[in-house]
Amino acid sequence: MRSPQELVTAIASGERKALSQAITIIESSLDSDMARSEELLQDLAPNTGGAVRIGITGVPGVGKSTFIDALGTSLTREGHKVAVLAVDPSSSISGGSILGDKTRMERLSQDPDAFIRPTPGGDAVGGVARHTREAMLLCEAAGFDVLLVETIGVGQSELAVASMVDTFVLLLLAGAGDELQGIKRGVMELADIFVINKADGPNTEPALQAARQYTAALQLIPQRNPAWAPTVTICSSVHGDGIEDVYKQVLEHREALGSAGIAENRQDQALHWFDHTLREMVVSSFLARSEVCAALPGLREQVQSGALQPTAAVSRLLAI
Repeated sequence: MRSPQELVTAIASGERKALSQAITIIESSLDSDMARSEELLQDLAPNTGGAVRIGITGVPGVGKSTFIDALGTSLTREGHKVAVLAVDPSSSISGGSILGDKTRMERLSQDPDAFIRPTPGGDAVGGVARHTREAMLLCEAAGFDVLLVETIGVGQSELAVASMVDTFVLLLLAGAGDELQGIKRGVMELADIFVINKADGPNTEPALQAARQYTAALQLIPQRNPAWAPTVTICSSVHGDGIEDVYKQVLEHREALGSAGIAENRQDQALHWFDHTLREMVVSSFLARSEVCAALPGLREQVQSGALQPTAAVSRLLAI
């Protein structure tokens, strides 16, 4: 087992194996690994922050993995080093995860300038893996200049990914009925770039129509940032049409925000990260106390039987 300092040196030199080992450490719940994780992140901090951070979300079936495969391949052709952090759904029954992103990104998974890390979403809020933020920093330290974070695309995952990236891309699909039906206003308020995917063949005209509908709908929603009006575009991930235009819009978004705007966003995200981690660790520490562990089963039984209301049970637990 390599020491944190050995891993830091190897990661800084771009060693893939060391990067994978480091991500495994930060994902571990062992106390010993948590200490190593903190040391790794602190030592690598000076080499982080230089990447373009892009979040990609959308409902299942919209083609997120195919889109990322096309976008990532396009970027590596232009000389970029691309890291993909793909969060897989975990079963609520078994806790298992398929982790099949590498099989869905055939070209990118074989690209020497790309790194794909599938991670089980587990019970992390919004389906974004608990330590995705830390993994992003490790990838930056390893020299990757574009980070693509793919989310499950359900529940609150959009909010979670928007809190850790510079540009948030929402993939949409035309030809599935009312294109605006079921799209929550909150999701639209978060997105910086809307992309109608699978715009090829007979789907091209419906995609163009959907783009016009979303463009009109966006006029009714206040801009999240006065410096940027969200854009709507179409693409075909299978044929590669429009993929380069999507990244051009990402760069235009960054230019509109400016270096100061991006830095301010990241500072706010770091504070959000701190608050989230604080709550998570306080709860974990509290539940690990021996007296709490002893009282918890009995309180659960009383709540389940109806003898005690949940709020009262929590109050008793907190009073221990």
